[in-house]
Amino acid sequence: MTNVYLYKGFERFWHWTQAVLILLLGLTGFEIHGTFEIFGYRQAVAYHNAAAIALLVLIAFAIFWHFTTGEWRQYIPTRRFLRAQFEYYVTGIFRDAPHPTRKSEASKLNPLQKLVYLGLKALVIPVMAISGLLYMFVPHTARSVALAHTAGAFFLAAFVVSHMYLITTGETPLSNLKAMLTGHEELKTEPELDGARLPEPARGQA
Repeated sequence: MTNVYLYKGFERFWHWTQAVLILLLGLTGFEIHGTFEIFGYRQAVAYHNAAAIALLVLIAFAIFWHFTTGEWRQYIPTRRFLRAQFEYYVTGIFRDAPHPTRKSEASKLNPLQKLVYLGLKALVIPVMAISGLLYMFVPHTARSVALAHTAGAFFLAAFVVSHMYLITTGETPLSNLKAMLTGHEELKTEPELDGARLPEPARGQA
């Protein structure tokens, strides 16, 4: 095992700030829809709008950071080990099967994570942002915009729940959480390719 500084300072700041803002948007958004009452309708609307603007500013900085550091490459999808990763989450993890992929500085996300995060960044977040801005600044917004915004909210809520569970699927139940707090993670020093373990050489081969 090697201790690797995997998550940089801004990466952790962006991750946790985004998480707090999304949770606040979820709470206030569902309160605005009348699901429950915590802040009161007027305050919920004010908090929701403020959190939305803060998230848009954060996203702008995150986009700049991803492209200037080259970290955008982390989200390039691949079919390699995709099925194996899916099967691991569905059944393998409950049989204590070995993880089909390994993290590295060049590949922090497994193939399934790459697809999900790419979908969030390229589809769900833009839809939520555009529909939310239309809500804020265009009077009498079409019902379809409201439905798109609400559908995106439910998708994000499902993502947060599944993300909290998947946090516990690292080498230990708390290793992923600790890594995102400190930036450091213990990585296995096995041969890697695209973040995955290479097959063992055949007997008699070097």
